Amino acid sequence: MIKEFKEFAFKGNVLDLAVAVIIGAAFGKIVTAVVDNLLMPIIGVIMGGVDFSGLAITVGEAKIGYGMVIQSIIDFLIVAFCIFLVVKAANKMMKKQEEEPEEPAGPSQEELLTEIRDLLKEQKGA
Repeated sequence: MIKEFKEFAFKGNVLDLAVAVIIGAAFGKIVTAVVDNLLMPIIGVIMGGVDFSGLAITVGEAKIGYGMVIQSIIDFLIVAFCIFLVVKAANKMMKKQEEEPEEPAGPSQEELLTEIRDLLKEQKGA
């Protein structure tokens, strides 16, 4: 069981996945910083000086911060769009690789044997 786990854990795909998760987490932090510090202030100014991080509704004793939800939705949309672009580019590259013509294969064994047989018949008949 330990041997199987080692084989699984150290396969290239698992390591690639781990690297992707780490890079994705770092990318998410970058997007969050861009949304929080660049986009939301600009959107707030356009909407008349609204600070989205402070938008909230108080219901009884509970404070519902819907402004932070709006920021999280914008974060998600940006990350989803970037992933869409990466997947689209990868699919395009894969499609190009599939479309590349393969080198023409030589004649099959059957075709060669048929040719040899015909040549031998011609030599016999001559």
